[in-house]
Formats: sequence, structure tokens, C-alpha cells
Amino acid sequence: MTQTTGQDATGQEAPAPRRKRMSRADRERQMLAVAEEVFAERGFRAAAMEEIAERCGVSKPMLYEYFGSKDGLLLACLTRARAELHEVTAAAMAEGTDPLDTLHRGLVAYYGFTESHRNSFAILQNEAIGLPHAAVEAVEATRRQQHGLIAPIMAQWAPELPEIAIEAYTEIIIGACERISLWCTTRPDVTPEQAAHYTLDFCWLGLQGLYDRAATDG
Repeated sequence: MTQTTGQDATGQEAPAPRRKRMSRADRERQMLAVAEEVFAERGFRAAAMEEIAERCGVSKPMLYEYFGSKDGLLLACLTRARAELHEVTAAAMAEGTDPLDTLHRGLVAYYGFTESHRNSFAILQNEAIGLPHAAVEAVEATRRQQHGLIAPIMAQWAPELPEIAIEAYTEIIIGACERISLWCTTRPDVTPEQAAHYTLDFCWLGLQGLYDRAATDG
């Protein structure tokens, strides 16, 4: 049976609508989203470029044309995630009314982001030893990025503290956030708001004691 294309208002056969071609930017976003899913499901080492290409509906050579290699694809995923994480946390912190509120907003945004990337985050933490060097560097760059957001808030809250203390306490908060995020991958019942609350309960009470001591000594 011959498939017809339909008729127009004059009774003539109308041509079949042409399928809109995906732009390069949209195609790249699609590839990165699918790659993140496959990396999360299979793990980086077991993930296959063939499967990623198949899920995207493209050829494997096209995937290589965009990213060069599986390492390059992972790095692109991490680079995109770092930019998105910075955007959402910085925007949230910009709405803060004081250091505590600012840090709280940033934590909620951070945990909300890691929740939406829950499986991929777990893969990065669990497979860190086997990741390409460039990927490990990208993860560390994300930590430095978060340090740049948190440290100024710490300095604003306690300007009397020496710079080295601000750096140390900021690193402690970043490490705590990573562990809580990883813990949340096993506790889907914990919301970003709850995770932020737990973090502040522990960190802020300890910092408040240090601040009071510094003020007394001064």
C-alpha cells in the first residue's frame, strides 16, 4: 500500500512536512544529557560510545567529531555541570540578606543541583581513582569554584578571623557538602532543604563558637 502525504485545499497532494534539523548547540546538549545518563547507569569505564550514540540517534563518528573521545565527552559533561552549578548557587546566594541566610540559600541550591544529578554525582565520587586526569582536574576546579563563593561570605561574617582560618573552614564546609551529597544518594527521602539544615546545624554552631571566642580574645 502506498503511503499518501495528504491533500491541500485545492485537492492536490501536499508534500510531507520536512523534519526540522537539530542545531549543533541543541545536538551537543542532547549528547551531553544522554552521556550523563549512560555514565551514571554503567559507570565511566563500562560506558560505551556506541550506546551513547545509539540513544542519541546519531552515528558514533559524529559523537567523536563533537568530543574527540570518551574522556573528552566526560570532561564536557563535567564542564557543563560546573557552569550550571555555579549559576544556580551564585544566583541563590545573591538573594541572601545576611551571611547565615546567604550560606543557607547556597547550600539548598547546591543540594538541589546534586539531587538532580544524583546518579552522576555518585559515579564521580565512587570512581574518582579510575577517572581520566582531566576529569579529576575538572572536579577539583568545581571545588575551587565553590570555595570562591563561600570564602567571601565567611570573611564577611567574621572579619576578625585570619585568612588562613577562613580558607580552612571553607574547605571543611565544602568537604562536608560533598559527603552529605553522597549520603543523599542513598537517602532519597532527604530533601535539599533538610540537607542544608543538617549542614548548618553542625557547621554554623561550631563556627559560632569560634567567632565568640575570637571576639572575646579580641
